Amino acid sequence: MKNKSAKISTDQLFFSHTWNFLNVYLVKQVGRSQATAESYRDSLTIFKNYLVGELGKSISTFQFSDCTKECIYNFREYLLANGSQPSTVNVRVAAIRAYLNYASDMDISVQSVALAISQISPCKTIKKEKPILSDDALAAILSAPPNTKFGVRDRAILILLYDTAVRISELLNIRLCDIAMESKYPNIFITGKGNKERTIQLTAKAVEHLREYIRVYHSNSSKEAYLFSTTIKGVTDRMSVGNVQRIIKKYAALVSEKGVSLPDSVHCHMFRRTRATNLYQDGIAIELVSTVLGHARTDTTKSYYAKPSVEQLRDAMESVPTPVSDEAPMWEGNEDEMARLCGLR
Repeated sequence: MKNKSAKISTDQLFFSHTWNFLNVYLVKQVGRSQATAESYRDSLTIFKNYLVGELGKSISTFQFSDCTKECIYNFREYLLANGSQPSTVNVRVAAIRAYLNYASDMDISVQSVALAISQISPCKTIKKEKPILSDDALAAILSAPPNTKFGVRDRAILILLYDTAVRISELLNIRLCDIAMESKYPNIFITGKGNKERTIQLTAKAVEHLREYIRVYHSNSSKEAYLFSTTIKGVTDRMSVGNVQRIIKKYAALVSEKGVSLPDSVHCHMFRRTRATNLYQDGIAIELVSTVLGHARTDTTKSYYAKPSVEQLRDAMESVPTPVSDEAPMWEGNEDEMARLCGLR
């Protein structure tokens, strides 16, 4: 006699499509960057760890039907209770939602689950003002590296982060063949998020430091070599984000010890934000700033980087005309106008 207990179909297991979602669909079919795929992988892994470690579930038995609204709400509460910011929690849930949408295209029976999770409202977030480096702080950090071989490298990294306003991933993906310093307008070719390409002009000062760095580090390198790399156990590869962050922290600490005021945490993206804000405050059109940053929409640039300076705010306030005190109200003696202002006919 056959065992009547229903065997779980492999297709109904929640994690049955994650490999294809992360390795085929995201990168090869819809053209998302590897960094985006890794972000989704991290979020789904954290969800898996929560199910296994906190709820005692198993990957081999957890089904799509088990991923209820209550399950995701409890997952959110768990993340918040363990110190995750609301914005980070929203990213985690968005990854689960995207995965469910993909799985529902593979299997129509998952659509009801995907629809239910799509109706979960995001956590409310407080939009905090992001700090930037003051002129004094920026100058101090850029001049902090010593006149040594490592100092030449570190200064080139710091100057390019600010001068080009590139994302750290974009900086570390630059190869020697992407740099054109001998042209009339020296520039760097950047491949950004979503494989979007753009060319960024270099200032004369940045060219000077970059030329010296290449002379010291790349006198015999091939054109395909990464601009910034490290060699570990004889293997040379592009430098890691963590290595750049350690460089920034080191010089920020040195500058802080000398009494220069800095934000609580100086990191890679702060150079991009500082450069974008400075360009905007110097009167550069928001469309041009957006192009430099590689944004598809100027709304993104306005939202995050268009921060007016104190001088701009003061000029705007002073440009507002003072009301003329002896003007008579336009409705005085006009019964029809007063009736209209009261919402009457």
